[in-house]
Amino acid sequence: MPTPISPARRNRALVLTRRPTRWSVLVPLVGVLAGVMLTVSSVAARGTDLRGDATGLPELIRERQLANARRIAQIERLQAQVDAAAAAAAPANAELTGLTATVERLGEDVGTVPVHGPTVTVALNDSALTSEELPDWANVNDIVVHQQDVQAVVNALWRGGAEAMTIMDQRVIATSAVRCVGNTLILRGRVYSPPFVISAIGDPDALEAALAGDPQIQRYQEYVAALGLGYAVERTGEKTFPGYAATLDNTYARAVR
Repeated sequence: MPTPISPARRNRALVLTRRPTRWSVLVPLVGVLAGVMLTVSSVAARGTDLRGDATGLPELIRERQLANARRIAQIERLQAQVDAAAAAAAPANAELTGLTATVERLGEDVGTVPVHGPTVTVALNDSALTSEELPDWANVNDIVVHQQDVQAVVNALWRGGAEAMTIMDQRVIATSAVRCVGNTLILRGRVYSPPFVISAIGDPDALEAALAGDPQIQRYQEYVAALGLGYAVERTGEKTFPGYAATLDNTYARAVR
C-alpha cells in the first residue's frame, strides 16, 4: 500500500509543477516598468511641476501686456517732452515754420498726428453656440472670428476712403499688421479677445457702401445668419483718433519724387 502524501507536500508539488501564466509574468514586468518611468519623470522634473510653464502662460501674457502698455505710455511722455524742448530751443523763423507744416502734412498721411471726423464702427464677435449645438456641416472653426475676417473689414474701410482707422482703440497705419492667434488678436504686443472693434473716420455713406459690397464680408455674413457670429455696423459720431505713437521702422521705404 503506497504511503499517503501529506497536504503540505501536495501543495508544494503543485506550486513547483504549475506552468506560469501570462499574468504571472506580466504583473512583475509592469511593476518594474512603472518604477523606471517614475524615476525618469522625477529626474526630468528635477523636483518641479512638468506642466508648470503651461499653466502659467495666461499670467505671463498678462504681465507682458501690462509691461508693453507701460512702455508705450513712457514713449508717449518722452516724445511730448522732446517736442516741447525742440519747440522751445529752435528759432522761430520762416524756414522752420515751413518744415513744421510739412511734417504735420506728412504726418496726416503716415498716421502720426491726431485726426478728427465722423466715424463708422464695426464689431465682430464669436458665436454663442457650443460645439454640441453645431449642425453636421460645421465645426468649431466656423464659430470664431478669424484674422481674415478682421482684415476684410480693414481693407473694405480703406477702399471706402477711410482717412484714419483704429482697431481696439489703437491707431492703424500702413505698416500695422493684423494677426490672430487662436481667437485672440495681437496688436503692438497687446492681446485682445473678441468682440473686435474697428473704427474709421471718413464719409459714412462711402464706408458703409464699401462694407456692404465686399465679397469676403458677404461670405462672413452668411455664417452670421447660419451660426450666430457677431457683425454690427454703426455710425458712432464725431471722434478724434490719436496719432500712432510707436516707433516707425520703415526698412524698405523710399522718398516719393
